[in-house]
Amino acid sequence: MSTPATTPSIAKPGFVSTRLTTPYWRAAETGKLLLQECLECGHLQHYPRNLCTNCWSQDLHWKEAAGDASIWTFTVVGIPGHPAWGDEAPYVLALVELAEGPRLMTNIVGCAPESVHCGQRVQLRPHRGASDNQTLLQFTPFTRDN
Repeated sequence: MSTPATTPSIAKPGFVSTRLTTPYWRAAETGKLLLQECLECGHLQHYPRNLCTNCWSQDLHWKEAAGDASIWTFTVVGIPGHPAWGDEAPYVLALVELAEGPRLMTNIVGCAPESVHCGQRVQLRPHRGASDNQTLLQFTPFTRDN
């Protein structure tokens, strides 16, 4: 049986950047959330793809999202699927619907997990992790001060 003193530290898996996602991750480093916009039909989408999911055009460009959203659905993770997140549990994993329309998976931070509810208004709260040196695009409950 291992103890905390003998259990090796397990690093969190990092993000994977590709030629397609590099602009997204570069913007995330500055605290910005980018969406793809189709120049043919105006459709906005997230996650990055090579073509528009509405009309299949490859004529896409990046557009900054306002960062306002509402919680579409969520779960409170008590036992993470990867041991590197064990110290952070419980945490809220949510699917939020951006004001622009697309939905994305994220964390809800800055509140007690039991206070989170569907339909709750949230806004972007980028956070740079000290241990992994990566900016995460998380969300926090909306307040007038945010």
